[in-house]
Amino acid sequence: MTHDADIIVIGGGHNGLTAAWYLADAGLRVIVLERREIVGGAAVTEELFDGYRLGPCAYLCHILKRRVINDMALRENGLHIFPLDPASLFVFPDGRSFRMWTDPERTAAEISHMPGTTGADADGYLRWIRFWKRAASIFDHYFLKPAPTIERIRADLADSSDFEVFETMLTVSVRELAEDHFGDPGVAAAAVGTADYGAISEVGSALSQAYFKMSLLQAEEDFGIVRGGMGGITQAMAASAITKGVEIKTGALVEQIHVPPDGVNSVTLAGGETLSAPILLSNADPKSTFLCLTDADAVPDDYRHVVESLTTRSASLKFHAVLDGLPDFTSYLRHDDDEAGLAMIRMIPALDHIELSWNDAMIGRPTRYPLMQVQIPSVLDPTLAPAGHHVMSVWVTYQPVTPAAGSWDEVRTNVEEQIIAELERYAPDIRDRIVQQDLFTPDDISDRMAMTDGNIRHIDMSPDQLFAGRLDHRTPVPGLYLCGAGTHPGGEVTGAPGHNAAQAILSDLGR
Repeated sequence: MTHDADIIVIGGGHNGLTAAWYLADAGLRVIVLERREIVGGAAVTEELFDGYRLGPCAYLCHILKRRVINDMALRENGLHIFPLDPASLFVFPDGRSFRMWTDPERTAAEISHMPGTTGADADGYLRWIRFWKRAASIFDHYFLKPAPTIERIRADLADSSDFEVFETMLTVSVRELAEDHFGDPGVAAAAVGTADYGAISEVGSALSQAYFKMSLLQAEEDFGIVRGGMGGITQAMAASAITKGVEIKTGALVEQIHVPPDGVNSVTLAGGETLSAPILLSNADPKSTFLCLTDADAVPDDYRHVVESLTTRSASLKFHAVLDGLPDFTSYLRHDDDEAGLAMIRMIPALDHIELSWNDAMIGRPTRYPLMQVQIPSVLDPTLAPAGHHVMSVWVTYQPVTPAAGSWDEVRTNVEEQIIAELERYAPDIRDRIVQQDLFTPDDISDRMAMTDGNIRHIDMSPDQLFAGRLDHRTPVPGLYLCGAGTHPGGEVTGAPGHNAAQAILSDLGR
């Protein structure tokens, strides 16, 4: 029988495109099927408001792997990253602020001059960065390799000075580590950040933190805001894949994955068209892939149980707005700051705030303690908004997947007002600057991006769901592989799951 392709990739997100490129580069015929009219999955740029462009989901390039950038010739295919230094301006309700620079010494100097801090906080920051660079390096070693078990990593590090670092990651909470390094609650909270992997007081949460600290290893030219929005990454990926012969079909919604015993692997699209290939590679999240799309009788019961047990507790809100001018953050700025310093602003008042926010989410309450990452990318990239105007997006982490009282649609207006009121504490004119606004709830993200529970990393980045705790790219369903963020190493725009899935397939094919 003649197949339509050697491999069909289900979903044109960045990992699907990455996998497609590596497979096509090895000489295989690859078709990518994307349900929407644009490729990119969660890493796209859209005109959410007439004349204004924003990323509805992903918004920062911070751990995209250099190997993927170079192999796929992304810069040659249009990728341009505006370096982000300082990486963030941290602002606090009491009027204090400091900038987090790529140079730790420079950041430490700012911390030492912030009212209420001591030299111990500045020294603590330097020790903090040294620890996390070592921790992130352990993760990085396995990033583009098959997922190891914890026992394998321990064995690999047995004779290394990093063994103690790894044991600390497994046995200590992020909160405990932060409190050991900092006396000031604001500096401690800023150092921890808002990576939504779970409670910061849980033992082992340091392992999850290490994943997000991999940005400390990123080259300056690979860390920042993408010209044209995050779609600049996936458009470059698509262009590069096409040069390798990859066929990309948009508006191609896969309704069913067929893997019959001793039969022909295929997918059925909305409208009835069927396409076949010996190998099917799903970029969809694991729960969508195995609980919704794949023929039920093709999934072994024990594997179905594993998929059902994967946690997707971590949800977020994304607030978007058009601004008729820059908000007034002047009370937090220095005399030598320019508007580029407003590209990324973070509002994380204290460690207790992080803990309380998570606790709210776990009982189904839209958090009363919002943790906010504010981005105004148009201060660096004028292509996103008309002259004099700006676009702003705000990630508000630690939210319930489903509110305990009412639906997200029922609480939407109150939550939007809460976000604006919180912003108003820092930029008193923000309400006057907002011309248009929209809020994406976990339900909206789920519907728009086809991600179960609106989980932007497909499954939680909790300690038990890292390394071999994530799903393998190979599955017990013959001919069906996974390449999404639910596989090793995990979420964010890295290209790593796609790269690793392609290597697994090529190895199985003897290539």
